[in-house]
Amino acid sequence: MKYNNGGLPLIFCLGSKLIQIQLNPPVKLNCDLGEGAGSEEAVMPFIDQVNIACGFHAGSPELMRKTLLLAKAHGVSVGAHPGYADREGFGRKSVPCTPDEIYELVLEQITVLDKHAIPEGITIDYVKPHGALYHNMIKNTEVRSSVFSAVSEFPASLTVMIQSTPKIETHRMEAKALGLCLWAEAFADRRYNNSGGLLRRQEGGAILDRAQVLAQVQQLVTKGSVTTDTGNKLMVAADTLCVHGDHVEGVSGIQEIRKLLSNE
Repeated sequence: MKYNNGGLPLIFCLGSKLIQIQLNPPVKLNCDLGEGAGSEEAVMPFIDQVNIACGFHAGSPELMRKTLLLAKAHGVSVGAHPGYADREGFGRKSVPCTPDEIYELVLEQITVLDKHAIPEGITIDYVKPHGALYHNMIKNTEVRSSVFSAVSEFPASLTVMIQSTPKIETHRMEAKALGLCLWAEAFADRRYNNSGGLLRRQEGGAILDRAQVLAQVQQLVTKGSVTTDTGNKLMVAADTLCVHGDHVEGVSGIQEIRKLLSNE
């Protein structure tokens, strides 16, 4: 595995309070793959964690197996990447679901990936929801509870990857109540707003170009912060950093991102 030297103390500004959080090294590099963008072979040698689509928003049995085998060959940790059943919208559209339906769709997708992993001697280590399901999990207590419950019911012990926001410690306590651990995630290729969320993809400047990606990673590594859409500095504590596998400019800079994280 490829790690950086980490260990920076980071601070969240929450109203008038400053909350210091220690950034626990090493910060890992993760990528959403198996979604049909074809970037698996280019990205896999440089990442620590791979989030593999499970067929609902993208992917196929063949692509799952291919991505799993590449991960095994490069010693990359495997995570299930479940999303809403929205292949037309690539899982980026919210689909009305009851809490029970969310529970079932998350558990089903983890199980599907696991069935392809077991024959190859591969273990699933964590779960990172995709797209609209990911953002709904952050914002909506019921959705988050359903996702956490589904992961906790899986026979193996899995960690959940969730965006690092000023509410991350509350989310950690919710997960702990179900026996789960969380990995706090930051984003290399997306613009943040002042509340710690991501700009919607439809908004101008939401998707960073290669130069902006590298600048944001450099700022995260050296300052523990990102620059928001209005120019403010936002402190972000993270265990893992995401580059989207369908973002061409982020993928093209993956080697440089790796070097920045590894402090080389």
